[in-house]
Amino acid sequence: MTHHSETTEQVTLRTPAELADALPYLLGYRPEDSMVLVAVHDSGGKGRFGGRARLGIPAQEEDWEEAARQLARGLVTSSERRGARPERLVAYVCQEPAPGERGRDVKRRLARLAHLLRIQCGDLDVPVIEALCVSDGRYWSYCCPVADCCPEDGTPMGLPGTSVLAAAATYAGIQVRGTLRELRARLQPWEAAAAREQEAALDAGGLALVPRILDEAGRAEVAEETIVLAERVIRRLAAATPVAGAFPADLRDDGLIGHDEAARLILGLQDRGTRDRAAAWMEGDEAAPALRLWRALARRCVGPYAEHAAPPLTLAGWVAWSTGDELEAREALAMALGADPDYLFARLLHQACNEGLDVESIRRCLRAARTGGAPAAEPARDGVAPAQDGVAPAADAPGVTEPGRDGMAPAAAASETPELAGRLEGVADPVGEPDPAARIRRRRRLRSALAAAGDGPRAARVPGQRRRP
Repeated sequence: MTHHSETTEQVTLRTPAELADALPYLLGYRPEDSMVLVAVHDSGGKGRFGGRARLGIPAQEEDWEEAARQLARGLVTSSERRGARPERLVAYVCQEPAPGERGRDVKRRLARLAHLLRIQCGDLDVPVIEALCVSDGRYWSYCCPVADCCPEDGTPMGLPGTSVLAAAATYAGIQVRGTLRELRARLQPWEAAAAREQEAALDAGGLALVPRILDEAGRAEVAEETIVLAERVIRRLAAATPVAGAFPADLRDDGLIGHDEAARLILGLQDRGTRDRAAAWMEGDEAAPALRLWRALARRCVGPYAEHAAPPLTLAGWVAWSTGDELEAREALAMALGADPDYLFARLLHQACNEGLDVESIRRCLRAARTGGAPAAEPARDGVAPAQDGVAPAADAPGVTEPGRDGMAPAAAASETPELAGRLEGVADPVGEPDPAARIRRRRRLRSALAAAGDGPRAARVPGQRRRP
């Protein structure tokens, strides 16, 4: 099979070892607790990699079959919509050993999951030509019948970055981003002592802002104040001295934003119109500091304000996608849906990103909204199959909802952003949540007093108050 880098260089992969080594480069990160399918297309008598799809491995074994069905159906269906149905698939199951386990124990424990993946793909007439388990720095093939080829203790993986594919990827500028856990840590709420101070600031900000937001004139004033404050903080972040490393950079940004400022921005962005205006900071010199601001605000949605993270997470996902980082975009948007499964802007963007919609068409919508003009005609989809991801946003979260699967078509969200909704009409469902019970467990949120105005500013509800049934 052949992997095409961003340049014209091609690397041919022939062995299970090479396939195992290729996985981080195919996804752009090192998967954890993951089941992955990679499409293979015939091209001139050789296999060529196509779309990829990943789901977290459900904790309960009884949910494995449904998860395998969703993963297989999602990848094959999305490939068909692009006119490129895969001829074959490569399957991976990746999980680190639990305490007291070894890699070979993981391989045995996940054998049934790998078998279910092969069955579900076979039912769709797309055979799995290789199924690999990756654990504890080793790999095993579930398809190899030769014991000497695949010893019980597995085969050690090569040192990261030493393979031919790694060299080609480095030359092409392809970056492996570590793990999803590390990426999500930049977007998850604080849990240290500072979280209590931020929660107190959000409580005080809610008491001051909610009465104004409930008043029509006051609501417009709060919106304008929010945008002005956001612009001021973005300029402050842009002027900050750069530091090396994601964690130090986030600490620096956290120190540049006061608790009161963060509270006013978080609460102000609950208004849909204000959020749409903020979404226009998506390109040029504004994009990078805006993304840093949205990440910082997501980290400030602490304690009972976790649901308020949906707007800043959605904005972070949008700016990341708009600037070419589909990996962070999908994760941020999935986390936004974990914070609020009914947040329609996140749902639409998540669908569009997973379905490979041309991001420029959405940029034109937002530019037109910013200037009051009409968007230009939308170009055709580029046909590139992105890596789809339905992983849960956090270890203790019930999981990402399935955007579009609750009976609401994208066009029904026209109140979100009319131009955007029109362009997403008919977009297919991306790969969804691996745990079907999560859809039953998730509670439908009651709308606030301003529900008639669309999403409405959820600041109108003071977190911590018990709702009437």
